[in-house]
Amino acid sequence: MSISRTAESTDHAQHTPRPSTMRARRVRSWLRKPVIRVMLAVGVVAVIAGLALFQPWQLWVDKTVNEALPRGGPGVLIAQGTLVSHQHATSGTVRILRLADGSRLLRLENLDTTNGPDLKVWLTDAPVRTGNAGRRVFDDGRHLNLGQLKGNKGSQNYLVPQNADLGQYRSVTIWCDRFNVSFGAAPLAAKGTS
Repeated sequence: MSISRTAESTDHAQHTPRPSTMRARRVRSWLRKPVIRVMLAVGVVAVIAGLALFQPWQLWVDKTVNEALPRGGPGVLIAQGTLVSHQHATSGTVRILRLADGSRLLRLENLDTTNGPDLKVWLTDAPVRTGNAGRRVFDDGRHLNLGQLKGNKGSQNYLVPQNADLGQYRSVTIWCDRFNVSFGAAPLAAKGTS
């Protein structure tokens, strides 16, 4: 009789599911529930939407653009300023030049800022404030979008439209249109007439 009990207990031990098998069965039974499937689908969509919106990888990707001045030399200096940091550490200088052909050019020189989604170069009528106090003021008033930031590092040229009255603008900002914040800005000090 003891032999048969041993055989029965050995046979019973072989059919007892392992803890990992039991966990897998529980997970499969949870995944069969429609509520759980919907929650997982919503979670996946939310992660994809968040990645598309925030583009966090751009914080680690630098794009360096170094453009030469257009032919005809550096032109006449109209205004200039030094970039200060707002949302992200930003440095460099801004110069507005009148070229030999009469066109005007905004030049970012030695720009160094963080990359980000939907960055623009704006002329604005807002005063430049340092630190966090200045990061959201530039879309409150008048601004002129000169285009997408070409790179977060280097020296770049942006044409200023002929009909733009530079007397109405007192600063330049690297503006993140996606999150409505300034990465950095420079007050413009006039050096002549526009």
